[in-house]
Amino acid sequence: MSWPVLLIGALLGATGIPHPADAAPRSATVTRAALDPALAAGRGAAVAFLEQEAERAATNGTVIGPDRTAYTLPAEASGRSAVTLDPGEWVEFTLPRPANAITVRYSIPDAPGGGGITAPLSVTTRHESRTMTLTSQYSWLYNQYPFSDDPRADLLHPDWWITECQCVPAATTPAPVITKPFRPAHFYDEQRLLLGRTYRAGDRVRLTARSVPTTIDLLDSELAGPPEVVSGVNPVLFGADPSGRRDSAAAIERAVAYARKVHRKVYLPPGVFQVNRHIVVDDVTITGAGNWHTVVKGREVALTEPAPDGSVHTGVGFYGRAAAEGGSRNVHLSDFAIQGDVRERIDTDQVNGVGGAMSDSTVDGLYIQHTKVGLWFDGPMSNMRVTDNIIVDQIADGLNFHTGVTGSLARGNFVRNTGDDALAMWAEKTTNAGNTFDRNTVQSPTLANGIAVYGGRDTTVSNNLVADPVREGSALHAGTRFGAEPFTGALRFTNNTTVRAGTFELNWRIGLGAIWLYSLEGGFGADVRVTGDHYLDSTYNAIMLVAEWGVKNLYSIDNLKFKDIRVDGTGTSVLSARAAGSASFENVDARNVGAVGVNNCGRFGFPATGSEFGLTDLGGNDGAWLTPYLPNTITCDDRPPVVAPPGPSKW
Repeated sequence: MSWPVLLIGALLGATGIPHPADAAPRSATVTRAALDPALAAGRGAAVAFLEQEAERAATNGTVIGPDRTAYTLPAEASGRSAVTLDPGEWVEFTLPRPANAITVRYSIPDAPGGGGITAPLSVTTRHESRTMTLTSQYSWLYNQYPFSDDPRADLLHPDWWITECQCVPAATTPAPVITKPFRPAHFYDEQRLLLGRTYRAGDRVRLTARSVPTTIDLLDSELAGPPEVVSGVNPVLFGADPSGRRDSAAAIERAVAYARKVHRKVYLPPGVFQVNRHIVVDDVTITGAGNWHTVVKGREVALTEPAPDGSVHTGVGFYGRAAAEGGSRNVHLSDFAIQGDVRERIDTDQVNGVGGAMSDSTVDGLYIQHTKVGLWFDGPMSNMRVTDNIIVDQIADGLNFHTGVTGSLARGNFVRNTGDDALAMWAEKTTNAGNTFDRNTVQSPTLANGIAVYGGRDTTVSNNLVADPVREGSALHAGTRFGAEPFTGALRFTNNTTVRAGTFELNWRIGLGAIWLYSLEGGFGADVRVTGDHYLDSTYNAIMLVAEWGVKNLYSIDNLKFKDIRVDGTGTSVLSARAAGSASFENVDARNVGAVGVNNCGRFGFPATGSEFGLTDLGGNDGAWLTPYLPNTITCDDRPPVVAPPGPSKW
């Protein structure tokens, strides 16, 4: 630790943060996804808070990382680095603008037998000292999919291939020794706190660990407005309890029924409302006083017998009617928080924050935490708009448009720390069509992809910012897999920025691309165009095209068009082609490329005529990454050495 930081700690003392009224504000580094905001201008969600990384703040703790190795604390941190505090140590943030509310992203240890612990964290400013009670009850998963919260558990699937031993344990003699806990993951959680007053730019917020080692990833700070007062039907008048002590589900349902009858909206006032099951909504508007002020919170409840949909639990959530029952229409949810109690992944459970089928509907300004999936829509349904929500700390996806969702939009959402795809469109059984993911920010999905598209017609993924996917997926993905309907019409990836993507695929044991297309159950019948994307600091490749080995001679990935792309830093290549097919490139500029510009394996047939994947140069491709490999030079290196690139900078 450098002496200026230690001197600052000595001068500030242990009990308060003196800040003379006439002191000049200290500098405060603000980033977006641990990236210079200028490098993501115009992309991602416009949020009310400013984000500051702990590793850039003053501290007497220990900076961990950077490290992109899965199953480690740095890998799941924003920017792949954080600060670990032993009891008594602190990290101190300087507010970049006035704020009265903070969010702390942190990790504390699990209990020895799993299930989590709680621990205090001191939050000190020049006017107050508060205690946050941190918990690891919603973090720390282990083992194989769908994971366990027991660090002592044996393999969930001993008949699966295990890359750690390069074997199938159940078929191996002698049986391999699998180190426990096996594959720990999903380390982080976050917590919000309204401060007692508004602090000005330059004021400082110190976080001090008190009883256990505490890793601080980042601090978000914002100026939360006062509670909004809206004219509408108030569930408190129907018996709802804003203190959270009594279950308010039935009272809210009575208010919803009355509001529909008199054609008025439902207003959830400030408070905490306990709800331990789904509130079914149709043709109704429910609005809160703001997601800092109105919280709908519930426990996960075991059902006495499985529901018809296979659920064995229920929990807090707002659900449209099932599509088979006609679905719901004209539902509008806004300006409140949904906080669940989901601690394990059971894929048959409907324990999502928002679910069902909702057409001609909107979800806006919600804060959704600790549910299985933030929003999971089962169509057929149409014209759903999901805008400006914060979706964090999910066991599985952040948002999924599933089965026959058409003409729908997700825009301006901020998604952090999902346990599966953060934003997904999955055209299972019935095609999705005409859907758009636009101007969303995704950070640190611990498994799978930031944004994934599985089949469908006329799909657009545009102006998004995706950072720090951890394993078995990457930032942007399209795949013919999971029983999805084929890709048809247009598939567009336009003006997206990815950073520190291109992860390691555990089962294949190869690096992916920041964007990757995967052919497993068919080829790509859509007109696929990737335009204006920026791929920054990719761990392995910027672009990867791959067909599953067993079908590589059946399917190809043809006629892709890449235009106006910037690639700033790759650990390996700009393009890795592990499939037959073709692509054209125009104004694709690259620098800081770790290996060959094009790693072209094609179908791995290696004919004398060259690779089965062809490249077309349409001009303007700077950086000398493409020309030596035209039109289909074989350059196949299955696992090229990785050269870590420098951090991205202005072009």
